[in-house]
Amino acid sequence: MKHSDLPNVKAPPRLSFLTVVLVIGILLSVLSESLTIGPSWTVLAIVIVLMVPMIVAVLRGHHRWTRLFAFTIMGIITLGLVSSVSFLIYALFAHTATAAGLFRDAGVLWAVNIAVFAVWYWEVDQGGPARRYSGHPERSDFLFPQVMSGSPQWERWTPAFLDYLYLAFNTNTAFSPTDTMVLSKRAKLLMMMQSSISLLIVAVLAARAINIA
Repeated sequence: MKHSDLPNVKAPPRLSFLTVVLVIGILLSVLSESLTIGPSWTVLAIVIVLMVPMIVAVLRGHHRWTRLFAFTIMGIITLGLVSSVSFLIYALFAHTATAAGLFRDAGVLWAVNIAVFAVWYWEVDQGGPARRYSGHPERSDFLFPQVMSGSPQWERWTPAFLDYLYLAFNTNTAFSPTDTMVLSKRAKLLMMMQSSISLLIVAVLAARAINIA
């Protein structure tokens, strides 16, 4: 028997979340050992272990437990990302990595940064996917252009994971949300963090390219 801790909740699609965090774990596992805390597969192993009880919580309709496991996974992959970027900057100035290795790892971390914050935006906006899909959302963290259009065809529109991935991609490349307005303080903090990480990675690439360090 399925027990949901939110009334009238239509189970939100979690396949995107699970797929993306697994991909993030795999990408972090291919980084150079010098850029990770412990073995490079540590984050991937933890993510896989935590995905099992999360899937059980999803199947049983336990929204609160699902969110708890989701935030735990997100916290771990964010920690893995931030620590690897820190080691990347150290490797640049300490000359502990080859140019090819530095470019490869920086490229991987740049892509991971997009995926990590796409997951954060997906899980944070309006109280999470379960509330968005149940029709009982909290206040919006982001104002998408579809909502602002005023067109009847967008009245029942709900952002999907791809919308948050697009938002994260724009933030990584333009250091701003471009077509989407950021409303809440927590969303602004997340976006500032993503832009800062992306800027650091790009700075490392630029510095190495012109042989500053």
